[in-house]
Amino acid sequence: MVGAVRRRAGRRVTARGLIGLDVDGTILLQDETYSPGVREAVAEVRDAGYEVMLATGRSWGGTRRYVEELGLSADYVVCSNGAVILRRDGDGWERWHVEVFDPSTVLGLLQDRLPEARYMVELASGQRLYTAVLDDWTLDGGRQVGFDELAAQPVSRIVVVSPQHDEAEFQRLVAEVGLNEVSYAIGWTAWLDIAPQGVDKGTAMERVRLQLDVPEDRVLVAGDGRNDIGMFGWALAGGGRAVAMGQAPDEVKAAAGEETGVVDDGGLATALRTLL
Repeated sequence: MVGAVRRRAGRRVTARGLIGLDVDGTILLQDETYSPGVREAVAEVRDAGYEVMLATGRSWGGTRRYVEELGLSADYVVCSNGAVILRRDGDGWERWHVEVFDPSTVLGLLQDRLPEARYMVELASGQRLYTAVLDDWTLDGGRQVGFDELAAQPVSRIVVVSPQHDEAEFQRLVAEVGLNEVSYAIGWTAWLDIAPQGVDKGTAMERVRLQLDVPEDRVLVAGDGRNDIGMFGWALAGGGRAVAMGQAPDEVKAAAGEETGVVDDGGLATALRTLL
């Protein structure tokens, strides 16, 4: 099947397909080193003509280095669980598409139930406002503020971290609060990521696919978290492939069409090489 045809840097490019990769737990190990064989496998599929891009819950500030280190030539990157899409602009990048929502209602509901939690919001500009520092947050250019200021303007995401709660408790909380006006994903223990309603990695990947004019059945996505379920559904709906990492929760594996090895054993590299 003919892939996407476009121009990059004055030359004609035909993409054999579009590949969207999660970062944490897929490309990276817990210590943020690369999963075995991933750098080599990414280079192999890229050089074979596939458009390889990242689709992550991370902000752009926490993602850019991996685009550069992996030598990705794709013109797009999906960040913030689909709320932000970056596009190359000459030698730099622009915030090409950003989804935002009014965070006031959600923040009010959560603060009532999680007064001791740490909160962060990401503005449309990419700046982050936070109530307290957390080591896992990328806060370059961020600003610590009082809770009320978090809700003062539209945001592209809300992140809530509550170390005293486990994942099951977070799931019960979400059910009680009724987050029906926003989309959410429960990440690692005590981490809740909230995005605009109807926005996830899959909706963002579809915007990119349409821009590149890649056929629906020529996509492959891979991930390991609940925030990848929407991306899996998007890929499968068009006849593409969705690959869950071996360590993914059961519900994530159930949403995927395929399962590969765990991240520590180079599961992504194995999956990518099935394209060659």
